[in-house]
Amino acid sequence: MATAGRNLSEYNKEFIPNGADFKVGIVVSEWNDSITLNLLKGAKEALLDNGVKEESILVRFVPGAFELPLGAQYMCEFTDVDGVVAIGVVIQGETKHFDFVCDGATQGIKDINLKYNIPVSFCVLTDNNMQQSIDRSGGKHGNKGIECAIACMKMIDLKRQFKSTGKIGYSK
Repeated sequence: MATAGRNLSEYNKEFIPNGADFKVGIVVSEWNDSITLNLLKGAKEALLDNGVKEESILVRFVPGAFELPLGAQYMCEFTDVDGVVAIGVVIQGETKHFDFVCDGATQGIKDINLKYNIPVSFCVLTDNNMQQSIDRSGGKHGNKGIECAIACMKMIDLKRQFKSTGKIGYSK
């Protein structure tokens, strides 16, 4: 397990850019909202804790994880966000539906990153059972929403560095 012995909520603030002038969109799946709302809470807390202003965080909801790519595309196309966090959860069931939804969400979110040249952070839990999702949305493994918000901020900063100087490194 990738999260074994690891807390998804822990990060070193020394390596996080100041988000005071970042605009971040968050697209959240309504399906399994007991999980996705916890992920949203973690993502928003991380953004706010690292300087992103409340009014610079735009949250929109989509029906399920499969709709996250289109929701992220709308966010990239119709707003001026610097980055997007796509939040969802797919829990293994008895059919192959899990595989199709996970693949569609994963490939779709990847495509939006490349099509719009805007970081879209993949915060989609793909767990075998509800307990694993609980553990990763504020439970014993921390909150994946925090990890993905931080990843989004780092990618926004990286893009800005390339645009302004062509050099790689963390801004402090």
